[in-house]
Amino acid sequence: MKLNRTLWIVQGVVAALFLFAGVMKLVLPIEAMAGPVSLPGPFLRFIGVAEVLGGVGLVLPWLLKIRPMLTPVAACSLEIIMVGAVVITAVGGSMLGAAFPFVVGLALAAVAYGRMSALSTI
Repeated sequence: MKLNRTLWIVQGVVAALFLFAGVMKLVLPIEAMAGPVSLPGPFLRFIGVAEVLGGVGLVLPWLLKIRPMLTPVAACSLEIIMVGAVVITAVGGSMLGAAFPFVVGLALAAVAYGRMSALSTI
């Protein structure tokens, strides 16, 4: 029971983070999202859509018990985005800045593993 509660907390925090980041990528002008490594505007918008959908996918399938397998799939999919974020941030010159997406990636891996394990007991 304690593990389930911990997973829900992690899922909620990470989902909120991705919803916020995704909406910002969809709302802000492309020029405002310029970072140390230049990425094309349509690619940033695509990442924003993927983050919003992934954030929703972290919570809703498990909460509504409609295809709960989609929750670990969403976590694994967002993991790919986080690997890219770590690489882009490190290439941009900020190894310390790459620590945040790395930790988020670890949280996503924990959610994916925890929910996959819970699916096998259902």
